[in-house]
This record gives sequence, C-alpha cells and structure tokens, in this order.
Amino acid sequence: MADLRSAQWYAGNDRNAYIHRAWMRRGVPGTAFEGRPQIAIANSASDLTPCNSHLNEVAESVKQGIWEAGGVPLNLPVVSLGETQVRPTAMLWRNMAAMATEEMLRANPIDGVVLLGGCDKTIPSLLMAAASVDLPAVVVPGGPMLTGTFRGVPLGCGTDVWRLSEEVRAGTLSEQAFMDSESSMIRSRGHCNTMGTASTMGLLAEVLGTTLPGTAGLPAPDSRLLARAHETGRLIVEMVAEERRPSRVLSSGSFRNAIIALAALGGSTNAVVHLLAIAGRLGIPLTLDDFDEVGAGVPLLVDLQPAGRHLMEDLHRAGGLHAVLREVVDLLDQDALTVTGRPLVDYLPEAQIWDREVIRSRGEPLQGEAGIAVLRGNLAPQGAIIKPAAATPHLLRHRGRAVVFDSIEDFHARIDDPELDVDADSVLVLRGCGPKGYPGMPEVSNMPLPAKLLKEGVRDMVRVCDGRMSGTAYGTVVLHVAPEAATGGPLARVRTGDWIILDVEARRIDIDVPQEELDARAPSQAMTDGLARPRRGWEELYVRTVMGADTGADQDFLLGSSGHEVSRESH
Repeated sequence: MADLRSAQWYAGNDRNAYIHRAWMRRGVPGTAFEGRPQIAIANSASDLTPCNSHLNEVAESVKQGIWEAGGVPLNLPVVSLGETQVRPTAMLWRNMAAMATEEMLRANPIDGVVLLGGCDKTIPSLLMAAASVDLPAVVVPGGPMLTGTFRGVPLGCGTDVWRLSEEVRAGTLSEQAFMDSESSMIRSRGHCNTMGTASTMGLLAEVLGTTLPGTAGLPAPDSRLLARAHETGRLIVEMVAEERRPSRVLSSGSFRNAIIALAALGGSTNAVVHLLAIAGRLGIPLTLDDFDEVGAGVPLLVDLQPAGRHLMEDLHRAGGLHAVLREVVDLLDQDALTVTGRPLVDYLPEAQIWDREVIRSRGEPLQGEAGIAVLRGNLAPQGAIIKPAAATPHLLRHRGRAVVFDSIEDFHARIDDPELDVDADSVLVLRGCGPKGYPGMPEVSNMPLPAKLLKEGVRDMVRVCDGRMSGTAYGTVVLHVAPEAATGGPLARVRTGDWIILDVEARRIDIDVPQEELDARAPSQAMTDGLARPRRGWEELYVRTVMGADTGADQDFLLGSSGHEVSRESH
C-alpha cells in the first residue's frame, strides 16, 4: 500500500502534526493515527430530506465495517437536497452540493469515502464530487420505501400523486378520498418506490460499478441493507489499500452499461443530465446522442410504474437488478469494472427471474425498443428527449396547434380557464424553465391537462418544455429542449397557434414555420419578464455559469477533476 494521504496531516513530531492529532483525540486511541486509513462517510441524512432520514442508521453499519477492517470512520455531513421540499427546485443546488462535498473531501485528512445517498440529487452530486476529487469512493444507496396501499390497491409514490390529482380535477375522485390516500402512500423509510429518479440513480450507481454488487434496490427497511453497508465499510479500506479510485473504476464502458440499463429498467429521464454531468467530471466523452445510439434498441424488461404496474419492492422480490442485467448481458461492456476490482458481468451468471410478471425475459419484453429517444429539429437544434416507455403510443407521431405558456405561473393561471382555446390535439408548450431561466430546470414539464379535457376523458397530450419532469411522472412529454428559451432558443419564439410536429420514429421535433420568419420573431416579452434575475449568492453564480441540459447542466468551471492534493499547511 502506498503512503496514506492522511499521513500528510498526522505523521511526524512537529507542531502542525501535533495539532491535527490532538484535536482528534476525543475517545480514540493513539493507534488511530498510525497507518490506519481515515475514511469519511459522506452522509446526506437530514430530517428535511425525508427519503434520506434513515441514513444515520446506515452510517453506523458502515462505521462498524470500517473499524473491523482496520480503518477509522469519520462522519461527514454533506449538503442534503430533499426533492419534495426545497424550492424552487433541488436541481438548482445539485452542482453546489457536489462542489461543497468535493471541497470538504479534498480539504480533510481522509484516504477514502463512503457516499450515502437516496433522494434524487444526492447520489448524482456525491458521484460528481467523488469523480472530481478522485479518492477511493463507494456508494451505499439508501433504498426504496415499502409499498403502501389504499383501499386494497398498491400506491406508487409520485406516480399515483399525479394520477389521483388528475382524477380529482376530472371529477372522478373526491377531494376527501384524495386526502385520505395521503397517509397511506409513504409506508416506511426510503425513497420513492416507483422507477423514479431516486430508484434509477441508485440502480445506475451499481451499474456504473460504484456500489458493492448486490446492494442497489434493497428496500430501505430491509436488514440486508445494513449488512451490505457493513460490508461496504470493509470494502472501502481494501479500496484504499489497492488505490481503487473512480478514475480507475469508471470508463466509457461503465456509461454504456448505464445507458443500456436505463432502457431495460424504464428509468427516469433525469438520469440523462446526471450521467452527462458525472462523465464530464471524469473527462469521459459522453454526449446526448449516445443515449439514443446505445439505448434505442434495448427492450423494456421491467414492469414498474410509471412505465408499468409494479413497484420497487416487487423488483427486488422478482430477482432485482442483476436479473434484469443478465437478460441484456450480451449488450454490456464485458470489461467495465466495479469497486471490487472485478467486472460487473462477473456478478450476473447466477441471477434469475423469480417473477416474470415483474421482470420480463428478453424474448417477451414489455416494449421492443424502450431507450430514451433524442429529438432534434428547428424547435430543438441542440436536442430534446422523450421517454417512449412512458408515452401514449399514438401520440409519438403527432401534429398539433401550440398553446403556449410563458411561465409556470402563467400556466397555473390559465390551464383551467373554460375559455382556453385548447383541444385534445393541441400541444402544450411551457418555456422559461431551463437551467438559466427558472433557475435550476424544475420538474414542471409534465403539465397537468386542462380540466375541461380531463372531464371529456382525455388523459394524455403532447407537451413540450425546456425543463424536466419527475422520474415518477408519465405522458408524452418532450423534455430538456435545448437551447433553452432563456438563452434565445427557438422555444422563446413559438406562438400560440403555430403547428408543432412530433415524430419520435424520425427523431424530430419541429415548428411548422418558415425558418426566416421564426428567426425574425422577437422572444416573447412575457417570457423574458419572468426569467430569473438573481443578484447574489449561489443562484447568481449558477445562472451566470450553468451550461445547457444537453451537456448535463453542470457549471462551466466545475468540468473535469482537480484531484485530491492540497499543498499548503493550515497553521
């Protein structure tokens, strides 16, 4: 084993080494500083991030494993982003959380780190940080909650919120019944139990090779999660000894595998911006088109909400992630490594499907081609995405008249107006919701449908937006339109009444307006007036330096890695 990084703080007899050791001698023996790896536990537990509130318990199991393997565990609370709680959107702070974690990992006397995350932005931000500082790092996903039921029917958190709230607006469900379901939805600790962003990123963390294989997808209350956390504590000490860093584990093949898994799982569209951002920290070339080229022909094998019927507890019972990956093993990069030093594919031969209603075989998929589709055209010159697995098939080729909203406030003010000129064939367009415009690219793209159409039985329409949608959401929604309206993208010049043409098979999203006329139009003044104009703090820095959704919406000054070296002493 090479010299420990922490020895730069603790080794020696000078004044500075004395200070570093003395202030840490609070119940630990002197041997804690003598050649024992110092392991940070980057812990995103917070009462205001309800999906991560149990991670302190997980951290205790990690600590036990670290002590057992000869390391010294050190709890390091990090920025925690509760998707359901923070406004205007958790995405505004993903990059800040990554930057803060990176800086604390670099600044402190640690040799490796265990990353504890669950809610949507926590695992991506932690992986971005770990990639940039490049110390040995391993993820323990917090796991999904158990399935709640209401009136005998399983509830998918998020997905059923959207569904039930639309039924109230349609007049087919009473407000009292809707309220009664609230206490039934969240049954236990853990993140969303649908194939939303939290579940997707937990599973993809394992596909990337950054978890102890067999950990992702374990339900949060399952005692086996604590056992895996203990094993992970042992593993990180080994990783330090072997200098098994993110730059040595993650490769282009790792991201190829993640794209394939994203399609087979029916995962969240938000994975696109997160994977692009993580790759950007590693200097691995990954583009929006890779998601289409690699994932387009991959079949959908998992029958989970929002693209299917079941929930994460069912996926685990049916065989879990490895059973899904075994069905597409021939598509996977055979050399892509995991944090154990062994390839991912080494862990798949024994996997089996135990319930073929939940996990389908390759020969009998739910859909033959389920990958994220990347669209281009004069409405999205730099790209947009759509999730065919969550869309209505007959709407994937559609021509409709635009009904334009200049902000989310404009949308809420007018969508239920009985006089709104809209029908089932209309295309709802919402703009000013990109990274710079909102700011932070919120999950507002799955716009609720007009109440008058819901009452007529309409349950899906084509929607177009430069923002994101929740991974728990569904519908024929064109997302992440780039360039965003706030930077002068064509979306800023669409007018109500323009014809929008969607052709997913041809990978096109266009506005049927002559290019010269479109270019000559001024951006909507109402949209421009509603854009973010921060004057201080992180929000100002974010808006000034954030890049487009098509590259992962990271800050331009955070691309790449700065490593873990700190050359100057503190005293």
